[in-house]
Amino acid sequence: MKIKTKLAIATGFLFFLISLLSVLAIRQVNRLAEDTKNILVANYISLDYARNMYKLIDNGTLAAEDISRFEKYLRLQKANVTEIGEQELTDDLSKHYLAWRRDVNNPLHIQNIRADLNNIMKLNMDAIQRKSSTAEKTAESSTWWISGTSAVCFLIGFTLIFNLPGYIANPISDLTESIKQIAAKNYAQRVYFKGHDEFATLAKSFNTMAEKLEEYNNSNLASLMMEKKRVETLVGNLHDPVIGLDEHNRILFINDAALAISGLKKDAVINRKAKEVALHNDLVRSLLQHLGTGENKNADTLTIYADHKESYFEKQLIPISIVPTGETESKEIGAFIILRNITAHKELDFAKTNFIATVSHEFKTPIASMKMSLQLLDNERTGNLNDEQKSLVSGIREDAERLLRTTGELLNITQVETGNTQLKYEPCAVAPIIADAAATTRKLAEQKGIVLKIAVPEGLPDILADREKTTWIISNLISNAIRYSYESGAIAVTAEQAGQYIQVSIADTGMGIDQKYQGRIFDKYFRVPGTEKEGTGLGLAISKEFITALGGTIALKSALGEGSTFTVSLPVA
Repeated sequence: MKIKTKLAIATGFLFFLISLLSVLAIRQVNRLAEDTKNILVANYISLDYARNMYKLIDNGTLAAEDISRFEKYLRLQKANVTEIGEQELTDDLSKHYLAWRRDVNNPLHIQNIRADLNNIMKLNMDAIQRKSSTAEKTAESSTWWISGTSAVCFLIGFTLIFNLPGYIANPISDLTESIKQIAAKNYAQRVYFKGHDEFATLAKSFNTMAEKLEEYNNSNLASLMMEKKRVETLVGNLHDPVIGLDEHNRILFINDAALAISGLKKDAVINRKAKEVALHNDLVRSLLQHLGTGENKNADTLTIYADHKESYFEKQLIPISIVPTGETESKEIGAFIILRNITAHKELDFAKTNFIATVSHEFKTPIASMKMSLQLLDNERTGNLNDEQKSLVSGIREDAERLLRTTGELLNITQVETGNTQLKYEPCAVAPIIADAAATTRKLAEQKGIVLKIAVPEGLPDILADREKTTWIISNLISNAIRYSYESGAIAVTAEQAGQYIQVSIADTGMGIDQKYQGRIFDKYFRVPGTEKEGTGLGLAISKEFITALGGTIALKSALGEGSTFTVSLPVA
């Protein structure tokens, strides 16, 4: 329960007690006033009437004016009968008065009147005494009720007044004393308050602060400095450039390798905002390009002139997070930017690419000679071949075709990797490209009994592409669909416009591709495990490179047992 709620309840209860005491006092005073009023209003007035009538009788003879006054008091007495028996006494007084008026000389009537007045006065005197006793009892009862209630209210109020200030002041006093202990460097001091109010929350925050101070105090400053020096030396001797940033993207450290490739001076960048440094340094600006955007661009490759040659570096952005003492959630405190020098790997890759290009190019001439020799062997003018020889020639021709196709794919991939691919951009109609691609694969489809279903709507706009390369891409995708489809199946080739792109889809009815392999299907030399079909694993990689160079995209949608659909998107001319 919150302190504000407790104070509200305590003050409200005190207000209730005060109100209860006030209501009780008012009630008892009203009862006492009512009892006193009964004496004054009823009995005292009757005594006054009787006394006045008695005084008039004592005069002996009554004049006409006295008789009128006596009769007036008698009428008032008749109207003020309040006690038991007073009515009969008043009636007797009236009867004796009338008798006296008829015979004023008879002294017996005067005696009767006096007796009646005495009886009325005695009756009211007794009533006054009785009501006085009742009023005294009411007063005594009121005294007891008010005293008892006041005592209870006093005890409760005293208890609240005695405890409430302590309830608020004691925790403040304890906290003040603990703060003094912390100020005296006694960081082991802790405060514990029960409950879930503001004091408990304050104690928890205080203990967290004390724990952090104790942790800081217990750490040896010399050890910290030594560790800092060790880390700085380690980072400084790394061959890979490293830049350290804090949570505000301020440069904390930069090693010698990073200074060498960036041309910066250490004193000019330490503790400065990285964005300020980037204003005057292209490399730093490139490194900060994706910093703070939430994008993971660790695979970026940068070309930088270093070590007196063009070098290649792979950027890695590593965020640093910790869980502060006394807390449960991690907090990001900065990041590392590391540039891994991959120049040696790139040089090996270039050497491999050049080697493959050279070998592939050298293979084309003997392969062409082999094909020409096979054509001469098929010519009857060079002599007739028996069936066995014809079978051998047919096998050699198929091997030569496969070798030529593999050599062509290797040449294409080397051209892409070296950037020597020559693309001829021109507006092209989609339908002829799909028709030419289908024509080159129709014989292969007929061998497996597969039907090619081509659906290209009229009126599609032209695409901006290289006609030869685009035809090769579509043909390669159709060939793959044929090879991986079941016999007597069907392959659908469709085209449609989607915004500023024309999408060509090739859907087969094969076994499909497992989800776990779909992310690598466009990698070089990758083949889905378990497939026994021929191929180098380069066709899809070359297709993606060509499509990307043409400003388009290629996507795959597949599931096991449901076939595969490759969709090529090319921009409208």
